Amino acid sequence: MTPSRDIARLIDIMAALRHPTTGCSWDLAQTFASVAPYAIEEAYEVADAVTRGDREDLREELGDLLLQVVFQARIAEEEGSFDFGGVVEAITAKLVRRHPHIFGDRTDLTPEEVKAGWDRIKAEEKAERAARDRAARQGRGEPAEQAVSALLGRVGTGLAPLPRAVKLQRVAATVGFDWNDPRAVLAKIREETAEIEAALGDPRAMADEIGDLLFAVANLARHADVDPETALTGANAKFERRFGHIESELARRGSSLQEADLDAMEALWGEAKASERPAP
Repeated sequence: MTPSRDIARLIDIMAALRHPTTGCSWDLAQTFASVAPYAIEEAYEVADAVTRGDREDLREELGDLLLQVVFQARIAEEEGSFDFGGVVEAITAKLVRRHPHIFGDRTDLTPEEVKAGWDRIKAEEKAERAARDRAARQGRGEPAEQAVSALLGRVGTGLAPLPRAVKLQRVAATVGFDWNDPRAVLAKIREETAEIEAALGDPRAMADEIGDLLFAVANLARHADVDPETALTGANAKFERRFGHIESELARRGSSLQEADLDAMEALWGEAKASERPAP
């Protein structure tokens, strides 16, 4: 198949990749759950390209993100749920529904009225979605209602986990559910690390305890007025920089990562760390 600007060609390519007899074995093995993390990764790649101001890279990353939409729509089509056309129909209907001042009779709304209408329509959509969820749970024989916080319900589920953790904590803090001293959060972090140590050898328990630790660290970042995603981005860059020093220094000495032992790499890591310290 040749490249094309037509979305239909992309849909056809995805169908060919998922063909049960002639398709790609990797693509055929994928499920909603297995490809979902790629959508998140590609969204971050789009944001990174925007930050760097690289328009050609942005074009490619937007294509990668679009592929994730087409991929999941194809899986849904195969199971009879919906297809790509259904995805387009859903978003166009939502845009028209949420902009009655553009596509309806009211064209003279003030910005305040537009926002009030947007909030009302979103609340109606949320109520409809909740009703569908209740019906689905009943169909599976589960309780129709689940314990849901009305206060925390205002925090959207579409946020990435780290900023969502901070937002949940901030909302809870508005009613006094918060520590007054960052040192109390540090004590909680120590408690969580001890629980992780106690859970060693039990993967499920460790996953639960590591989640608690990350939530506590996000809480400490909030108390320190530090954006945890920005902090982690800096830590990632630091790790890459220091590891790059290990790699380049080994190469300068006629060695390689594969040949060096951990002690040698740790020593070079220490060198890189020391070189980054500001002069007294």
